[in-house]
Amino acid sequence: MTMIRQYYLRKFGRNLQTLKHYSSNSNGRFVGKNVVITASTQGIGLATARKFAQEGAKVIICSRKQDNVDNALETLNKDGLDVKGLVCHIGKQEDRNKLLHEASTLGGIDVLVQNAGANPIPGPMIKCSESLWDKIFDINLKASFFLAKESLPLIMKRKGGSIIFMASVAAYVPIENIGLYGVSKTALLGLTKSMANEFAQYNVRVNCVAPGFIKTKFGKMLLQDNRLSTVPLNRFGEPDDIASVITFLASNDANYITGETVAITGGHIGRL
Repeated sequence: MTMIRQYYLRKFGRNLQTLKHYSSNSNGRFVGKNVVITASTQGIGLATARKFAQEGAKVIICSRKQDNVDNALETLNKDGLDVKGLVCHIGKQEDRNKLLHEASTLGGIDVLVQNAGANPIPGPMIKCSESLWDKIFDINLKASFFLAKESLPLIMKRKGGSIIFMASVAAYVPIENIGLYGVSKTALLGLTKSMANEFAQYNVRVNCVAPGFIKTKFGKMLLQDNRLSTVPLNRFGEPDDIASVITFLASNDANYITGETVAITGGHIGRL
């Protein structure tokens, strides 16, 4: 009997259905690891939480709405996955403090996935107000920086770890009606490189993913027929396509990768 199988037998007893679920979906890369994922009650965030938990991690999810947290926890816990959740608006210092306090009760953070983003009012850049500018950059860039910065002591407590930011194909190529969103994500690419350079001394790797046109609630407005023709793989992406790359970057399989952004676009991509 493998050590991983023994671990799950001790954890779940003789619940063979749960054990079969773990055996078939997991190679145990994250057994004993603590993972925090923001904006993780639906879409890419939820798929990522599920995948980490399937591979043995203890996962903390969050959302701005309690109902979303409750529904996601019900879904994940029903599958026997080790997931906790709470309400958190990452743009608010007090909410970030609550999230990190929850992580501290687990003994620290091994992986932080900053998935939260904002593009509240799509439209031409020329119509952008100062308040809209502040909203987009406060969440997509400022909050990403401060959450990572504030998480560092909890990651150092684990002798190192991984931070993964969420950018977008819009960071590379302008997309109609989400121009400022794209600009904020371009800035996030720069933050990834700078933070990776500085955090390396703490044995913390910092990387980023840039999804293309993905079947999520946020991505729905981008899934137009004319865009499919620009994707060489001739399909729109699924949340699991992104989750698989995120878990790879967080794993020891990627332990010599830092400061990079991985475009996950089915071939649709430009370059800065």
